[in-house]
Amino acid sequence: MKRLLPILLLLAGPATAADDGPVDPMVMDLQIQALKEEVLGLNRDLTLLREDLLFPADSQVSVYVSLDVGELFKLDSVKLKVGDRVVATHLYSERELSALRRGGVHQLWLGNLPSGEHDVIAFFTGVGPNGRDYRRAADLKLRKGFGPQTLELKIADLERRLQPEFVVREWR
Repeated sequence: MKRLLPILLLLAGPATAADDGPVDPMVMDLQIQALKEEVLGLNRDLTLLREDLLFPADSQVSVYVSLDVGELFKLDSVKLKVGDRVVATHLYSERELSALRRGGVHQLWLGNLPSGEHDVIAFFTGVGPNGRDYRRAADLKLRKGFGPQTLELKIADLERRLQPEFVVREWR
């Protein structure tokens, strides 16, 4: 209610000023700007509240994709299975691949898993060495405990074998 009071006062302000005479455009602009800032703050709070309600910390699992060098493999898509269920798929654009090559990470999935063991399998599709189509999988047996967990799907170049390597690892 504390946050709504300034909004109500701002909304009530111009109506009373209109009764007294013309409204100063500068005052109106300041009121509108303050109202916009308040709405943005409320939107941020609602987004955080929504994430807390939908993805409680005790059951939350996040999965990210990263690329180390990426010269031996050009990623096209990733499909993620947890247990028998496909939970995420993503087709990468050139812009996203460029960001991954520069050290960025992509959040592929954010979801809830109950405590216990879960099979996590990631399928990578793309173009490998010598321009051939490439499809590989990497898996991990996740032991979900209490608290949030984060997994990384990492694509790295194995220089000695001239092959890409696909790893699923847990961040600690």
